[in-house]
Amino acid sequence: MTCTKMFLRSFSRRELKQFRYWAHVGFFILSLSFFILVKPYFGSIPILNFQLSMDTAFEIHVFGNTNSSQRSISGGKVIEKKQICNVSDPKFDFCDVAGDVRIHGMSSKIFAVLSQKDDLVENGSWNIRPYPRKANPWMMTTFITEFSVNATVGHEQAPNCTLNHSVPAVVFSAGGYAAVNHFHAFTDILVPLYAASAKFHGEVQFLITNLEEKWKMKYEGILKQLSRYEIIHIDTDDKVHCFPHMIVGLKHYMEMRIDAMTASKGYSMKEFRKLMRNAYSLKKLNAIKILHDTQEKPKLLIITRNETRKFLNADQVAELAIRMGFEVVISEALENLDEFSHIVNSCDVMMGLHGAGLTNLVFLPTNAILLQVVPWGNFEWMASNCFGDPALDMELKYMEYRIKEEESSLIKEYPIDHMVFRDPDAVHHNDWDKFKSIYLDKQDVIINVNRFNATLLKALELLHH
Repeated sequence: MTCTKMFLRSFSRRELKQFRYWAHVGFFILSLSFFILVKPYFGSIPILNFQLSMDTAFEIHVFGNTNSSQRSISGGKVIEKKQICNVSDPKFDFCDVAGDVRIHGMSSKIFAVLSQKDDLVENGSWNIRPYPRKANPWMMTTFITEFSVNATVGHEQAPNCTLNHSVPAVVFSAGGYAAVNHFHAFTDILVPLYAASAKFHGEVQFLITNLEEKWKMKYEGILKQLSRYEIIHIDTDDKVHCFPHMIVGLKHYMEMRIDAMTASKGYSMKEFRKLMRNAYSLKKLNAIKILHDTQEKPKLLIITRNETRKFLNADQVAELAIRMGFEVVISEALENLDEFSHIVNSCDVMMGLHGAGLTNLVFLPTNAILLQVVPWGNFEWMASNCFGDPALDMELKYMEYRIKEEESSLIKEYPIDHMVFRDPDAVHHNDWDKFKSIYLDKQDVIINVNRFNATLLKALELLHH
């Protein structure tokens, strides 16, 4: 039995009621006395200096959530005090700063200069690596430059402007996976960059870190569609550039896709493909529609690979397609996008093994078919996520050909009852590097042309609709 219960049980019921009554009276008198004594000091506390009446609205100021804002209580309204940077997303860090924004590239420092009136913006500092692959910390820390973003009141802590700009800026990295892989150049950089900057209609300045000249030259045609201004290599720039608005980092939600909110504003993957047509002057708008009197043959592009995941019998596949009425082009995915974009755009069906070459689907005409050959190893989700779902967003038609064990070159290295065939998921979960080595780096494909015949028939059928 607790001390409190023992104390209360020592009173009779009538005495207990009297005790409670006088306790309440005493508490009220003490509270009133305390209020009278300290009332003169209340005027200096804004949150307590208010009156409740039917004529004056009672305001509650609530400052933010912990991710992007703070909440405060003040006399009358609900106010959100927003942070300029969000570092809580698991995929990317992102800052959106309006006002007086200054950047010194060589020191990797960004300053958001706030006035005393900017009471809706939270002071603070953030370290940002402007590349949307936070899930791989080793790659991020090894290859992506880190910027410090500092929000300060007044100009004292910010460097003086060397060059003033009248347009917004976007700061991003062209390093990491994007520096060496065509798929990542699009899904990590170019698609998110379009989503972030298309609303500026070319009136935006790109400040790029970790930029190689080869990368810039390869994708320059696309970058020029998004910005009318010369790219600034921010790593080696010793000027203090000042902007009225700056975005630091890119938002990446899905592979080769744009989030629904951005797409609803008119910046969709359909519009992104229009940008590709403008960038490379692509002429073919729509894939062939086969009618009973159509004389033109549908064109099939077979993308080959020379190192990993090769077609070992591409010529036999081409011969089959020709017999079925296709015109066939066999080509590697060329580095020169001015040339290769036109090859892709001239075709009605593009076929290739799962890999970066399929990224060139962005150059296909509307209603063309992407035919992805899915290697052995339970790649179905990866195939759909990387290329299948994006193809549909781009107003393309999508087909898969999933190979059998006997169509994989791995059959020559492992018995059919080996875990490589029996349980690829176990290989994946136990050791990703081993999974990659076996299924991505060492696997080639020999298409069973008799089985593949039905897939090409289906493609012809789709081109009739």
